[in-house]
Amino acid sequence: MAGRAVDIVVSSAAGLIGLVTGGRSGERDRSLLSAGAVGEAFGRQSLKYVRLDLLDEGFADRIRAVDVAFLAIAGQWAEDGKLQGLLDSLGVSYTGSGVLASAAAMHKPTAKALVSAAGVKVLPHILISEGDDIESAARDCCQTLGLPVILKPCSEGGSIGVQVVRTPAQLTMALAEEAGRGEWLIEPFTEGSAVTCGVLQRDGTLTTLPPLQTVPTTAEFYDYAAKRNPGGHRYQCPAAIPEPALAEISRNTLAAHRALRCSGYSRSDFLVTPDGEVFWLEANTLPGLSRHGNLATMASAAGISYDELVAAILATAHRQGYRP
Repeated sequence: MAGRAVDIVVSSAAGLIGLVTGGRSGERDRSLLSAGAVGEAFGRQSLKYVRLDLLDEGFADRIRAVDVAFLAIAGQWAEDGKLQGLLDSLGVSYTGSGVLASAAAMHKPTAKALVSAAGVKVLPHILISEGDDIESAARDCCQTLGLPVILKPCSEGGSIGVQVVRTPAQLTMALAEEAGRGEWLIEPFTEGSAVTCGVLQRDGTLTTLPPLQTVPTTAEFYDYAAKRNPGGHRYQCPAAIPEPALAEISRNTLAAHRALRCSGYSRSDFLVTPDGEVFWLEANTLPGLSRHGNLATMASAAGISYDELVAAILATAHRQGYRP
């Protein structure tokens, strides 16, 4: 069980903030990194907060004592609506999206269906569920999508578990290895640029941030290892892609945010092909908040300092009424 470290700084009109982090997902390390940066921003702004790890004993009792929860956390059991449901049931206000948006965005096939229905272009895919015949699924995939393909867990973030396969034998083996570990999404592995775009609510208005392009330097795509290795990638913000594609990404980021019923802020990931075709991939309802991460870099390019970004997110916390 994690320790219960508590950091308190000077009081302010914001009341007591519960800085929620940690948890037991595969993105625990990213969550703790975000919380460290957010806590420093709170300190610079003289905000009073208590840092709470979701694994802390008595978390539900301790979170009741705060005026608002700032969610610096990601992944399963945190970004997927489960934490949001707990906070709603306890009557605790929190940053980020509600239960419906969080759950829908975390489940990639559901998110793709909702966003596609809003007129945003997505890649075709095949869904592999527990109990499916592996050899039949592999044949269907090769016939429908061709090769190579990319395999993604349906309900994970941070590129956890993502892999590219290039032959029928590799695909059958990969599916066999992952059998019994939940649902998997298979999409064509398409060459192109990885671009992400954030949306932030400021003064009641949703605004997109300058799209950011991520260029992997140690892998063929922006995988789990490349994301966590500072030398494994470089950022270009705004993205070095044609203006029509930039404009389409901004429009589709807003469309996805609204289609999924997100709140406060979110970030959408895209693939831009060499001929400028744009495909929406997925949404993050609790993007990482490290000081030099994607969202902070995009905010900086828009003239928004890190402390201003944190303050804007805090200001969007849903404080009254019911939301799905």
